[in-house]
Amino acid sequence: MSEFTKAATAATDAMRAVFAATPLLRNDHLSERFGADIWLKREDLSPVRSYKIRGAFTAMRKRLEAAPGQQHFVCASAGNHAQGVAFACRHFGMEGTIFMPVTTPQQKIMKTRSFGGDRVEIRLVGDIFDQSLAAAQAFCAQAGAHFLSPFDDDDVIEGQASVAVEMLEQMGHAPDMVVLPVGGGGLSAGVTRYLREAGVTADLRLVEPKGGASLRAALEHGAPVTLQGLDSFVDGASVARIGERTFAQLRDTPLGHVLIAPENRICVTMLEMLNVEGIVLEPAGALSVDVLPMLAGDIAGKTVVCLTSGGNFDFERLPEVKERAMRYLGTKKYLMLRLPQRPGALRDFLEILGPEDDIARFEYLKKTARNFGTVLIGIETVAPENFEGLFARMAAQGFTFTDITDDDVIAGFVI
Repeated sequence: MSEFTKAATAATDAMRAVFAATPLLRNDHLSERFGADIWLKREDLSPVRSYKIRGAFTAMRKRLEAAPGQQHFVCASAGNHAQGVAFACRHFGMEGTIFMPVTTPQQKIMKTRSFGGDRVEIRLVGDIFDQSLAAAQAFCAQAGAHFLSPFDDDDVIEGQASVAVEMLEQMGHAPDMVVLPVGGGGLSAGVTRYLREAGVTADLRLVEPKGGASLRAALEHGAPVTLQGLDSFVDGASVARIGERTFAQLRDTPLGHVLIAPENRICVTMLEMLNVEGIVLEPAGALSVDVLPMLAGDIAGKTVVCLTSGGNFDFERLPEVKERAMRYLGTKKYLMLRLPQRPGALRDFLEILGPEDDIARFEYLKKTARNFGTVLIGIETVAPENFEGLFARMAAQGFTFTDITDDDVIAGFVI
């Protein structure tokens, strides 16, 4: 065994004093759907409902062993690392200051307070993680505290590698493929290094959200780069710049092994796992399952482990998830309708709707023209092909419209 694999195994053993190994469960629904033997490594069932407790616990434990007088720890996190640090602070009796983006879901903020109790203080700073990170590092230098990186730290990477240690112990053999989500890269770096140095030949696929593909950008440029225009919807994996240490372990990843998951499609996967399997996943937690259709031709008849990285989902976001999912599936569209300003025009339009069509939104945007008014209309239907018939009937009746469903600029103003 290499020094790293020994350390990762020791880190795994140390965790058993705090929490049991997360389950590795075969998923019959996904296995049948893809003709494969698909297992889920359920990190959403850890004490803080994500794998982040592993890195936070390991990094704090090793710091306290090296510097017993250390009392104050600081971190920046979009939520899951914060909960791991809060849990560790309370366990070790340490003081913690946690910086989180203002946009962090309330569920994650409340759970962080719950896990940390009176041992932690939460500060909401910045709109995205990288702004919170800068504020946390500046505060840390002033306060003389120890900074616990969410991913770009050797001890954190070592702690996340415990996922691979447990997976191999639970399965008893190496799977054919392991699918991992990527944010800052701590998990993927730890698992990749452990499997490589343990001589395990399992195929790896890494998954990033479309609006935060920092690993792909780094691989294309040969070094970490900072993304512009980050989409924070997948808050647990939307990182503008992958870590230097994590990229050092991932730089040899073939570009074709890094898969991109569109945010709206992730919503479809979240709803499927919730409605079919009763599994609550946050957007980042659904990444590995979301790309299975992309891998269908490669995984048939094989054993695949997907890591469901977190289940810290705020159900206040469910309407947005459903909205995004319907737009991706093509069962909901938004139209800018030019409606004639005459008696009976609205009734004429309503009669065009099919038996499976439903108006979800109707709003006059402009009624200054004498003959026509502009209406924002949202229509939901059962099957996407229903819109073909609807649009044909609208054209035949002389109704002029513009489909703005996928126009992010206009939709951002009016939807």
